Amino acid sequence: MDVLVGVLLGLVGLWLVLLLGLFLVRPRGVALRLALRLLPDVLRLVTRLARDPRVPRSARVRLWLLLGYLALPFDLVPDFIPVLGYADDAIVVCWVLRSVIRVTAFDLVEAHWPGTADGLAVVRRLTGVGPGGARRG
Repeated sequence: MDVLVGVLLGLVGLWLVLLLGLFLVRPRGVALRLALRLLPDVLRLVTRLARDPRVPRSARVRLWLLLGYLALPFDLVPDFIPVLGYADDAIVVCWVLRSVIRVTAFDLVEAHWPGTADGLAVVRRLTGVGPGGARRG
């Protein structure tokens, strides 16, 4: 019985650490609601980038793992919780996109972007990419 309680407390502790990690890597300067509205376009972008052979293999693996995470029926924060339920998905997507853009050109993101120019501007802000395609501090 003590082992079961220990395991459960460990899992709860791990879950809290993961939530704290999501909080720390969340997008800054852009409302999370705006990122949530872009999620359908961003999912199409991620799928297109994952299939593009010009994207380095390590980045494509991260994109495929991201798609797998998003397809799982469970999340760090359950989706039935209003706003917060989808916030973890948006934060993880932003985090992976930032890491992919570090190793590839933002031109590929522009080429595959299925949404509006305003939406692409938000993606630039979320990923920390300036107008010229260079990473901002």
